[in-house]
Amino acid sequence: MATVKYSRQREAIKNFLMSRKDHPTAEVVYEHVLKAFPNISLGTVYRNLSFLVDNGQAVKVPCEDGSVHFDGNVMPHYHFQCTECGAVIDLDFDGAEESRQFCTAAASNFDGQIEGNVTFFYGKCPSCAHKNEQ
Repeated sequence: MATVKYSRQREAIKNFLMSRKDHPTAEVVYEHVLKAFPNISLGTVYRNLSFLVDNGQAVKVPCEDGSVHFDGNVMPHYHFQCTECGAVIDLDFDGAEESRQFCTAAASNFDGQIEGNVTFFYGKCPSCAHKNEQ
C-alpha cells in the first residue's frame, strides 16, 4: 500500500469537520478552509472530503433534499434532518439492539447477508417546532 502524503489542507478540513456538530456541506467546509488557504479550490475540498470518507475519517450524509453533508463523528449513530430548515442533527440515541433486530427481521426472507442499515429520521428540529407553536 502506498504511503499517503501529509496534507495541511486535508488536516484543516478534518479538524473543521471534527469541531462541528451541524454536519456542514462541502461548500461550507470550503468557505471556512478558504480563510486559512486562500488558494484552495472547491475541487480540492471535494477530493479531500472523499479521501476522508474513503479512509474512515469522516462520514458522508446524503439527505433527502439532494444535499450532501459531512460528519467528523465516525462512530455509529443516527441522524435527523429538519424538513423545514434543512438542519442535520445527531440523535442522542443508542439503537444498537434495535438495529440488530431490524437487520435480523429484514434478513428473514432474504438469501443474502445483511451487515447493517442506515436509518435517517425526518421532522421538525426543536427551533422550527417551537417557532410553529407560536
